[in-house]
Amino acid sequence: MSATARRVLAWVVGGVCLGVVAGLLVVAVLDLDVGDRAASVVGAVVAVAGLALSLITLLVTPAGGGPGAGPVTVRARGRGAVAAGGSVRGNAIGDRAKVTGPPASSPPPAAPGPPGGRNVTARGEGAVSAGEDIVDNAIGEDSER
Repeated sequence: MSATARRVLAWVVGGVCLGVVAGLLVVAVLDLDVGDRAASVVGAVVAVAGLALSLITLLVTPAGGGPGAGPVTVRARGRGAVAAGGSVRGNAIGDRAKVTGPPASSPPPAAPGPPGGRNVTARGEGAVSAGEDIVDNAIGEDSER
């Protein structure tokens, strides 16, 4: 589902919820007994819908479907372009770039990305892209780390 579709769905669900709450308030003001019974029924329906949604999500999510799961597509296009599916650490990238001295201390591991696959693309002359962190590198002409 695209990000736009998710936003539209969120607005629709939010609008329906707001309408239900407004309706329950009106019924409760007019007749408290009827409002109490209506709220009980709405609560039960929402609980069953939540249970169904949880089961569907559990069954649809692939095994190992945690963060970062899924295929990684890596593409580098252009003269000197570099793309990596993971982290890029302690490298010299570019004409006459060089790494000198010991590597910097290891940074903490990268936060997991969104679930599902991801695309990493470096497009254009000298472009650099990574699926995770780019740390402790010499990038560009005559650069040094």
